[in-house]
Amino acid sequence: MASLTLPSPSTDLRAEFATGTGYLAACTTGLLPRSACDAIVADAEAAAAGRMDPVGYTAAAERARAHFARIVAATPDRVAIGSQTSTFVALIAAALPERAEVLVPEGDFSSLLMPFVHSPRRLRVRAVPLAELADAVGPETALVAFSLVQSATGEVADLPAIAEAARRHGARTLCDGAQAIGWLPVAAASVDALVCHAYKWLCAPRGVAFLAVSEEFAREIPPLFAGWYAGADPWTSCYGHDNSLATDATRLDVSPAWQAFVGAERSLALFADADPAALHAHTTALAAGCRQLLGLPAPRIAGAIVSWPDPEGEDLPRLTRAGITASGRAGRVRLAFHVFNDEEDVARAVRALRD
Repeated sequence: MASLTLPSPSTDLRAEFATGTGYLAACTTGLLPRSACDAIVADAEAAAAGRMDPVGYTAAAERARAHFARIVAATPDRVAIGSQTSTFVALIAAALPERAEVLVPEGDFSSLLMPFVHSPRRLRVRAVPLAELADAVGPETALVAFSLVQSATGEVADLPAIAEAARRHGARTLCDGAQAIGWLPVAAASVDALVCHAYKWLCAPRGVAFLAVSEEFAREIPPLFAGWYAGADPWTSCYGHDNSLATDATRLDVSPAWQAFVGAERSLALFADADPAALHAHTTALAAGCRQLLGLPAPRIAGAIVSWPDPEGEDLPRLTRAGITASGRAGRVRLAFHVFNDEEDVARAVRALRD
């Protein structure tokens, strides 16, 4: 495996994570960068002293929106902010016609699936294996909703094939990038709607989520959760019922969790400045080396998560006893390799499993 050779400012990004050794669980929650931690502590101390700054919080939220837009090659007016991906997915569900077909991968994360399953519009949710998703798109499909990287297995979806099949049949596409954005370069324009919670691979505090949506699709999505922050001018939209909503994707905003955005703005700035190709090369090389040493088959598409069945629940305790933070989901073990990991993390994990 090649050593980490991330050019500046990605080198600065890695330096933000001084304690990442042995932490292989970015697919569960990312580590908080030093600068984000410092910002949160400083804000908490100011709040305790009665010096809360709502205008400053709004500025941090808007900077976070702009950073995320850069990460996914979008513009800030095409990005809505919120706190949960399921809330944004519910908005997408509300934009579909009654009994529309929603095509999804089998076993995808419930935050992506449940808003469609329980929609009052009585949507028809059809599930197929991820590898068959593109071929399963048909003339009755209204929306293809999928995680770009599967949470339980780490399998990477064939985004170009899925998007092309959807366009061919006139279907919309909704992609959940929570397990991808931060190590896998993703362009929002490749799908109609892209949702992402930033607390995993983007290493932000929990409570910061984004929806990047095309201008055309945004006009079809009802602003069900509109509040003061969805107004054309939030600070003059705090009272009354006759306020005008924003005319772009920010009309879908949910009032930001101020303290979370204070930290998220710092984390997102780091990833917005990083080299996405270098991040992808580093993480996938570590994962590939780990698979090879463990004798696991190579995936169809290279990914940063290494996962295998652990039906007896023996492997995860082995890793834990060796001082490695990993995770288990759906009867499987997951090892996630991020910018703060290196070849020694691979070696430690392999030794722990062999011992």
